[in-house]
Amino acid sequence: MDGFGTALTPLNLLWAAVGVLLGTAIGVLPGIGPAMAVALLLPVTYGLDPTGAFIMFAGIYYGAMFGGSTTSILLNTPGESAAVVAAMEGNPMAKSGRGAQALAAAAIGHFAGGMVGTLLLVALAPTVADLAVDIGAPDYFAIMVLAFIAVTSVLGSSRIRGMASLLIGLTIGLVGLDRMTGQQRLTFGSLQLADGVDVVIVAVGLFAIGEALWVAAHLRRRPPDPIPVGRPWLGRADVRRTWKSWVRGPFIGFPFGAIPAGGAEIPTFLSYVTEKRLSKHKDEWGKGAIEGVAGPESAASASAAGTLVSMLTLGLPTTAVAAVMLAAFQQYGIQPGPLLFEREPDLVWGLIASLFVGMVLLLALNLPLAPVWAKLLRIPRPYLYAGIMFFAAVGAYAVGGEVIDLVILLVIGLIGFGMRRYGLPVLPAVIGVILGPAAEQQLRRALQISDGSVTGLADTPFSVIVYAVVVLLLAWPLVRKALPRKGAGA
Repeated sequence: MDGFGTALTPLNLLWAAVGVLLGTAIGVLPGIGPAMAVALLLPVTYGLDPTGAFIMFAGIYYGAMFGGSTTSILLNTPGESAAVVAAMEGNPMAKSGRGAQALAAAAIGHFAGGMVGTLLLVALAPTVADLAVDIGAPDYFAIMVLAFIAVTSVLGSSRIRGMASLLIGLTIGLVGLDRMTGQQRLTFGSLQLADGVDVVIVAVGLFAIGEALWVAAHLRRRPPDPIPVGRPWLGRADVRRTWKSWVRGPFIGFPFGAIPAGGAEIPTFLSYVTEKRLSKHKDEWGKGAIEGVAGPESAASASAAGTLVSMLTLGLPTTAVAAVMLAAFQQYGIQPGPLLFEREPDLVWGLIASLFVGMVLLLALNLPLAPVWAKLLRIPRPYLYAGIMFFAAVGAYAVGGEVIDLVILLVIGLIGFGMRRYGLPVLPAVIGVILGPAAEQQLRRALQISDGSVTGLADTPFSVIVYAVVVLLLAWPLVRKALPRKGAGA
């Protein structure tokens, strides 16, 4: 209650509103995600007291996450890696004239996920922090294997193509210096490639540039149909289909946010997989199933609340945004950790209360704006995609300020074009780039701990359970094919 007393002062409410607006505006730009938004706006907060600064940061964080999903849905251009999944069903919805509904489902999903996630943060922070300390390298590696298998087994026309796409992503993820030995890999002697290829450049290249080239290649064959904006609100049928997804998402997203296992990317993919498995409208998936927007967006928002658990209680940043916020804490002479709740109660509880306030502001500001954002689709296609190419290039250049980033963006865009041409799903490739390096690091750590013994990868109860789920995922299609035959034989 003291926290709400702090967060609801007029000045702090203003900072929260400014943060949400700035975060959404910057998140809408392709390639500039929440981490970059918070980093760019860090100097702006120098004159504020610590509480006001962190309340503004919280607004920027959630606003940028929602902004990222807006471009993901409308333009197939994720503003950040957690918004990648929103494009899978959101963009087909937008193309069929249901962009406003997709944005409304995403906005309510963010609100539901953020509210539940923040409640769990208040209730479970100490417990989750204790659990996170006990999770080791074999467990992390098992979680990442689960993410790889889950995403390749449910996307695209075949598992082979899903695996091929994943391998493309894992290969791109290998570029740069080996984290363990410092050896250069796939850099072709270029010093600029020693740091690897940034995930944002890969996501923007595969999605935005690949999509723009694909559309350009087909524009001459047939004139583009104007995309209708559609009615602006969710109907009863939409709400009936999405409310369970909004409720399920936080319970997938929050635990993954709280443990250092890749931030919001894994839970959004797992939420997508879960919703697809549970859906009664299987024929709509890939063509614009609204549950495929609602569930992952709810999971992403809850994951954002989860990342604050380990950041505040352990001083352990699990995402790029948390790392920037940790730097900001240290700049104010505050060290997050187990004693933070005792030493700085006003700051911590004011920040947590402001998350609730930020969620309400996000919904209040963005739900009425959904039809306005959706009108972006009325821009003639050549101008729209030229604008996407421009903003994608600006976003990629902003990542490192190097001309080679633009060259890499174009090369990856051509790969994205080729993947569309041959029917390879784009998402597993992005997963491979995001999680590949981390999975390799955890694999090598687990093997070092077990002196090279493969059994060291499954020597904890948690990892055994995860591998059992992986086996079920792989075996289920074969079992399902066998079941009707047994019935027929009987």
